[in-house]
Amino acid sequence: MIARLALVAALALAVPALVAEPAFAADSVQKAPPGGKYKKVSELVKLPDFLPGLGTLYVDPATLPAGPFLAYDHQGKLVSTIYMIPMKDFTEQKKLSDLAAPGGKVDHVSMYYNAGHPGVQEPHYHVVLWHVPKSEESRVAAR
Repeated sequence: MIARLALVAALALAVPALVAEPAFAADSVQKAPPGGKYKKVSELVKLPDFLPGLGTLYVDPATLPAGPFLAYDHQGKLVSTIYMIPMKDFTEQKKLSDLAAPGGKVDHVSMYYNAGHPGVQEPHYHVVLWHVPKSEESRVAAR
């Protein structure tokens, strides 16, 4: 258990260094709905349109299950890019590199465990690349 916690802590510290600059203009994803191949997650799987703590999610279905998922607040403004990394990738010590941040600059990173949900059934970690300051995370809180 201690080894697993140490691994997660090390990854949380290392993730900001792994974030790649976006391969396309951040302006194209700043407002929902994003263009290109992104689809609203609630239209792909049985989930609500707005998930408290995450926001309204969009993903290119070809990138499932990991993502990136683009997360928008109640006003349709991008707040974060989320990756859903299967727990087995951590236990198998797979390398995580070049986590794209389509929304541009990453202010800070959060990581937390999820036991599974529609769309990503297996246990995984949410790696959240926040494009807003920590003080603005509440933009994706429930109303």
